[in-house]
Amino acid sequence: MNKIKVLFLCTANSSRSQMAEAFLRSYAGDRFEAYSAGFDPKPIHPLTKKVMDEIGIDISSQRSKGLMEYMGKIHFGYIITVCNEADENCPTTFPGLGQRLRWNLEDPTKFVGSDGEKRNKFREIRDQIKRLVSEWVDDQGRS
Repeated sequence: MNKIKVLFLCTANSSRSQMAEAFLRSYAGDRFEAYSAGFDPKPIHPLTKKVMDEIGIDISSQRSKGLMEYMGKIHFGYIITVCNEADENCPTTFPGLGQRLRWNLEDPTKFVGSDGEKRNKFREIRDQIKRLVSEWVDDQGRS
């Protein structure tokens, strides 16, 4: 069985899209191939790794990637933008695209607060992404 390829697209590919990639791989890696990329890739934020470790998901093998690494090279059954910026910057015609979905999530890297407050913001966004991925996987099982 060929797995459906899913690209999570963000601005920096340092947090939200990395989490979504890891959750999809964890929940449905037998049915989907998970990828992530950004328009302006930055290194994975240390708090992204820490909050994923807290729930037993190791993302140390993941790396930040730019969209051009995949554009025109891989057919994606789904592209899921995880922020408004990515949605606005995503080409309207994307070679090899099946469906495009939009999840507008707050960027935890831009949150201003104490170290503990920042970690809590990353946890909040992690938990939102976990729920969205889980619900999306469940919906795919019903279709």
